[in-house]
Amino acid sequence: MFAGTPELEIAASAIRLTRDFYSVGAADLAPRLLGQIVVRVLPGGERLAGVIVEAEAYLGVKDRASHAFGGRRTPRNETMYARPGTAYVYFTYGMHFCMNVVCGELGEPAAVLIRALHPIEGLEVMADQRAKGSVRSGLKVTELCSGPGKLCRALAIDRSLDGVDLCTCDGLWVAEGPGVLPRRTRRASRVGLGFEGPWARRRLRWLVAGNPHLSSIPRAIRKILPGSGLRC
Repeated sequence: MFAGTPELEIAASAIRLTRDFYSVGAADLAPRLLGQIVVRVLPGGERLAGVIVEAEAYLGVKDRASHAFGGRRTPRNETMYARPGTAYVYFTYGMHFCMNVVCGELGEPAAVLIRALHPIEGLEVMADQRAKGSVRSGLKVTELCSGPGKLCRALAIDRSLDGVDLCTCDGLWVAEGPGVLPRRTRRASRVGLGFEGPWARRRLRWLVAGNPHLSSIPRAIRKILPGSGLRC
């Protein structure tokens, strides 16, 4: 059905990540999330899943790029102060939702933004979701979840899921995945920053080098071995 790379034969694991998995700093959690699986069950029962291949860390009150920089606390970012393993979903640019995973300790507003997924289950439904409100047609499989806004649209993730507990929620969670092949994890600066001083240049984005579903590929790693970079 789709042009591009085929669907990976990886069964979405039923084993959820535990609270302890999320109880680390954002810079530790982001690389650990690579190779894990975001699972979404829609109200109608359709199950969608994708392997995390790109993630960004936001370190909280000291991070000028964080919504919680300087201890900022508003109705929009209140979820960042929740316990680790909570989904923080916000609306941006008047058109996109973005999914983050709260981490660290309760009351410390650190989170990891999920930037891209390698779809593995429910691709047809994802394509239908992406088509809603879009004038484009004929998306390639590599375009379904290759960005934070794209993956949220594909998996029907919106503000109604802000604050859900990923350790217990029946509609959204992160499960143990295939992991990442050795030496395929790379670091880069975060995307879309420019006015945050030195924080804009810090390498707080982790990605699976060579995976075709990335949102943005740093020039330094464009020449890399082919393949998904995942254990499968």
